[in-house]
Amino acid sequence: MTVRKNQALLTADEKRRFVSALLELKRSGRYDEFVTTHNAFIVGDTDNGERTGHRSPSFLPWHRRFLLEFERALQEVDASVALPYWDWSTDRSIRSSLWAPDFLGGTGRSRDGQVMDGPFAASAGNWQINVRVDGRTFLRRALGAGVRELPTRAEVESVLAMATYDMAPWNSASDGFRNHLEGWRGVNLHNRVHVWVGGQMATGASPNDPVFWLHHAYIDKLWADWQRRHPGSGYLPATGTPNVIDLNDTMKPWNDVRPTDLLDHTSHYTFDAA
Repeated sequence: MTVRKNQALLTADEKRRFVSALLELKRSGRYDEFVTTHNAFIVGDTDNGERTGHRSPSFLPWHRRFLLEFERALQEVDASVALPYWDWSTDRSIRSSLWAPDFLGGTGRSRDGQVMDGPFAASAGNWQINVRVDGRTFLRRALGAGVRELPTRAEVESVLAMATYDMAPWNSASDGFRNHLEGWRGVNLHNRVHVWVGGQMATGASPNDPVFWLHHAYIDKLWADWQRRHPGSGYLPATGTPNVIDLNDTMKPWNDVRPTDLLDHTSHYTFDAA
């Protein structure tokens, strides 16, 4: 059984294996396929039309499947690898071990955002940005520049306390747990972290930055935490809702999985802590 661990607790060998698997997926071209998929859904998901990956109830199950596909690709390279998660409500500093040269590398230089250290820096020669929003081919970050503070634990708890999963109009104007977690309303959790990291993370091509996977693994964990706290509150909407994914509708691009199939993660992986 795959166990997803807090990145702060990874051993040096676990970090090395994770990074090596990422680099191999990049070398083979498979990594960029995931970036392309995510970018296409960011562009296509709108408040007033069909929406699947974002601004919609299926934000959480869609990304759960997306992460599962990516984790399986990593495990085809190295079966020991699992996606770590980044608890940004606790690990809040630009000096965190997350950003060390032996793991993800640090922030970008001031003039152009280029990451200068670590295995994903342009100077290492292994991480050219191919799925781009502009002409720059290097990984960019601006930690803490777009927004000063990452979400706090108290803010996380305020969202976990919400008892209703989602509600009409089922988009970025909705109230409820999903939209407050996604960040279009309220204290802004998920979206704020993307902006805090900056660079490619603040664009639709955000998986270009490997921290995307650690961020979304934590978002996925928060969904699991919410489910445990509210066992009587399930996925909504259930049926008959235009432009969004109901409980038993299949989700693009896979067309073989429904939100109901992804409500229980424990057949695929567990977390190191509840």
